[in-house]
Amino acid sequence: MRMSMGLLGRRLLGGAVAGMALAAGGTAFAELGQPAPWEVTLQQAGSPVMENIVWFHNFLLVVITAITLFVLALLVIVVMKFNARANPVPSRTTHNTLIEVAWTLVPVLILVSIAVPSFRLLFLQLDVPKSDLTVKVTGKQWYWSYAYPDNGKFEFDSLLAQDKQPRLLGVDNEMVVPVNKVIRIQTTGADVIHSFAVPAFGIKIDSIPGRLNETWFKATKTGMYYGQCSELCGKDHAFMPIAVRVVDDQEFASWVDAAKKKFASNPANSYASAGQAAQ
Repeated sequence: MRMSMGLLGRRLLGGAVAGMALAAGGTAFAELGQPAPWEVTLQQAGSPVMENIVWFHNFLLVVITAITLFVLALLVIVVMKFNARANPVPSRTTHNTLIEVAWTLVPVLILVSIAVPSFRLLFLQLDVPKSDLTVKVTGKQWYWSYAYPDNGKFEFDSLLAQDKQPRLLGVDNEMVVPVNKVIRIQTTGADVIHSFAVPAFGIKIDSIPGRLNETWFKATKTGMYYGQCSELCGKDHAFMPIAVRVVDDQEFASWVDAAKKKFASNPANSYASAGQAAQ
């Protein structure tokens, strides 16, 4: 029995160490803008908002861990010191002013320390700064449409492309934005409620029919960023990905010129043609 318990203990310890190593190195092999195999951390931050979300997440993890260890230590002390064998004559103390003040004041201070950065982060997310570019995003069953009212008012559909990687995230027409520019996202739904979410940018906002919601992001690195509809919107909910390509200013200007010609005659490229391209 002792040998079995010892072996079990060593396995549990080894698993805990492996888990801590995986958690610590989770971002080391995570790809920018998309999920990675065995990823246990948040995606790499691609915007200032997401950087703040990651910081707040790590801060809360430290606070929660400290509270859990403190409560565990108290439980161990109570079990070891105040059991019937070690303490056959229990204390009759019913009131301790210092303890009562401490267990009231300390939680209040902890909650305040959490509330202040939480409200600051909420303000950062909800207060849309002066934008350099506006993109209108419309959620449809089951694909996205993007319009660029600041750049010629062209519009196009973006559907899942089965022949593109990463699997279930590649699309036929990507949303393209310039790097280090404030992008204002205005979103609505054409049929049912969808949700526009890109984890690396720290954005997630509902696309509701008859209502125009807005959020923003500022991509700090060029590359591809992926997201998905995060609202259960129907049978093909899992097949309407979001792909955002972040490029430099010159490449964005070239893309706008090409997009104006490509989508000028057909403001929203047809579902049928895009569907054929996705197959």
